[in-house]
Amino acid sequence: MSKKTKPDSELQGLTHLIVDATIGVTDLVEEMHKQVVHPPFLPSTSIQKLITKIAGFTFSNIRWSTKVIGNSVSKILKHLTPAIGNIKSSDKKEVLLSVLNGVIGDYLEEKENPLKIDMQFRYKSKAIQINNESLKGTYPKINGKILLMIHGSCMSDIQWNHKNHNHGEILSEELDKTPIYLNYNSGKHISTNGKDLNKNLQKLVENWPVPVEEIMIITHSMGGLLTRSALYYADQNNNNKWTKHLKKVAFLGTPHHGSHVERIGSYLDLILESVPYLKPFARLGKIRSAGVTDLRYGNLVDEDWQRSGRFERKGDQREHIQLPNKIEFFAVAATTGKESAHASTQILGDSLVDIKSALGQHKKTAKNLNFKGENTWIVYENNHLELLSNPKILDKLKTWLL
Repeated sequence: MSKKTKPDSELQGLTHLIVDATIGVTDLVEEMHKQVVHPPFLPSTSIQKLITKIAGFTFSNIRWSTKVIGNSVSKILKHLTPAIGNIKSSDKKEVLLSVLNGVIGDYLEEKENPLKIDMQFRYKSKAIQINNESLKGTYPKINGKILLMIHGSCMSDIQWNHKNHNHGEILSEELDKTPIYLNYNSGKHISTNGKDLNKNLQKLVENWPVPVEEIMIITHSMGGLLTRSALYYADQNNNNKWTKHLKKVAFLGTPHHGSHVERIGSYLDLILESVPYLKPFARLGKIRSAGVTDLRYGNLVDEDWQRSGRFERKGDQREHIQLPNKIEFFAVAATTGKESAHASTQILGDSLVDIKSALGQHKKTAKNLNFKGENTWIVYENNHLELLSNPKILDKLKTWLL
């Protein structure tokens, strides 16, 4: 959440969201009504047309009254600032906002809704301004070895603390690095966030209080795609100041070639749209954000999603972007099955990302990411979230990042 966002603006943002959601549901109900009153492939009678016309007035009134009430509530909220100012922020509140942004973050951004999260670097749940003074105040014992932690979809920086465990805090202490966490709106296109991260990392390196010796990045899930996107745009813009310091990147459960969960979701859209009486419900599936649909195949750049509509089924048309040669990359894949389990457990993987996708392996060998064998590892009986707290993964990261 933006540092400037206040509780009253948050509530106004929520009001706008409720208004838009109510209107959206009204549209859905009206469409369902039309499907029932006017069965597909059959002519409509004058009675049916009259029913639809009367119902149309009703639905229009609902939309109008919702907008009026919503605007009134927004005005009232402006006068409640003194009382609302006492509302305290909490981890639960941040987690909720992160999920909301992950699901409809592109919509919140488009509407400039105060509930949207702005990209920022943070430490111990507090925003860091990218200037010398703020960085010195945040890190009294700052050094030139930066460890950047980048979270996944529908999450926030505070969720690196999982089951009282934080890979970043432990590694930074034991390996003598300065930890910094990225927080971002995971509902926006990965390429949009990638370009923003590239700019912010450039600014961070320019304002770091001591000479930067090295940068290491640990990513979880979508965070790995965001990192690869930032690397691509740094190279395209010949803006390599921060990438020259980047030594190692570790991916934890990153869907390099997409997630089967989002692909299943797109198939569901197709099924709903093919059945006339269920077609209105296809709208519900299409509320999911640009960030979520980017996970279908693992989009990294603008061109990956600009070629066609987000909900069109045209297969994997991504630009193939190989990993840069001068940086060492590592990948951890997880599966909920046991090591001796049937091969089908590899398809399900950690419940969100299958093993091959996490290891950058593609059915077309030309699209393989070609991680070195010693730089990949599969952890068994582990789900997607447990990648954040598994002590065996911590030990592996220690070995890799030394």
